[in-house]
Parts: sequence; structure tokens; C-alpha cells
Amino acid sequence: MSQENTPKKVAVILSGCGVYDGSEIYETVLTLLRLDQNGATYQCYAPDANQHHVVNHITGEEMADTRNMLVEAARLARGDIRVLSDLDSAKYDALIIPGGFGAAKNLCDFAFKGKDVEVRADVKAAVQSFKTDGKPVGLMCIAPVMSAHLFGEGVQCTIGNDADTAAAVSATGAEHQECPVHDIIVDSSNKLVTTPAYMLAGSISEAASGIFKLVDTVLGLTD
Repeated sequence: MSQENTPKKVAVILSGCGVYDGSEIYETVLTLLRLDQNGATYQCYAPDANQHHVVNHITGEEMADTRNMLVEAARLARGDIRVLSDLDSAKYDALIIPGGFGAAKNLCDFAFKGKDVEVRADVKAAVQSFKTDGKPVGLMCIAPVMSAHLFGEGVQCTIGNDADTAAAVSATGAEHQECPVHDIIVDSSNKLVTTPAYMLAGSISEAASGIFKLVDTVLGLTD
């Protein structure tokens, strides 16, 4: 099979299952759907560690419960999930991280520390491996708050147009750019693509518009 006809392989990092304490389910499914529609294959990964906390998605209140990110993310991946520490960028053409509060609570601690955010070591190692290899990365929703720690100061990204969140992102050293829900921001030098998704989306169709564009662009940058 020629390289031109070989399906692109994309790694997807998840942070649990559920908008308030893990990966945003619609964002994840839309990402996987669009990859498949483009003829790409994907493999989901997650840290083998407990979520920061568990939230009752009916009441929004914290529950006295403990859940593992890998086990919870397996629900989204239909059981086909691998441990993040085993992710080898050499086996993939690109990387995408959906949003959800898990990205800001479990993959990093932006939800609690704001501009003083720290990123999990395994997440940072995985993303920077793709960066070193010159392979594109897509971050959506709240996940771009990690951009400066992953790509360095001056990296261009978006979380949409929320002033307070944008100010905190800028304070980390990133160059935040406002962006509507249906569009993306591309940092060509870093091969980083970001989109607001449910930071702005009022419906699943609105979320899909930007997410599909992000996936299409990430795949285009693999050429």
C-alpha cells in the first residue's frame, strides 16, 4: 500500500467521562466521528490515575466517590483504551485532546490554580513528543489553557472569548486569540490547532462546526 493511501493514525487523550469531571462526551464523540469520516484511525489513551473528584451530573454537586480516569474513559472508547504513559508518538501522525472540565481538573490543575496551572507530567511528555516529531496537535474547549506549558511562550491558541479565562491563558505566556465557535486558530510554527467547542457552543451542531474543522485541519497538517 502506498503512503498516500495509508490511513492517518491519530492518538486521542481523554480525562475521564463526563463534562463536569472528565472528557466532554459530545466533543469526544464528534472528534472520533470526524476522524472516521476522514478515513483516519484512532486510539484513545488516558492516565491511569484517579480523577480530581466525581461530580453528580444531575445536581452538579461533588460526590463522595472515587473514579479512575482510565476506567471512566474506557466508557467513551468502548473499552479500547490504553494507558497514557504507553503512548508512543512515533506510531501516530497526530494527537487530539477534547475538552471537558477533566482537561482542566485532571490533565492539569487550571480549574484550581488559573494562571499558575501545572500540567501532568505524562500529558506534557506525550504532547511535547509530538511537537518534537513535528506532528500536529489539536486542543479544544478548555484544553488550550495548557498550551504555553506544552509549546512554550508565545504559542497562539483560543478558548473562545471568555475574558477572564483568556486573561489567565495569556498570563501563562500564551498568545490568546478570540475565536467564534465555528472557527479555529492555527499556530503554524507549532502545528497547534485550537477551537472553542463547548466554551461557546449552544448546541451539539455548533460544537461540531468547529470540531470538524479542527480535525480536518489537524489531518491536513500531517501531509
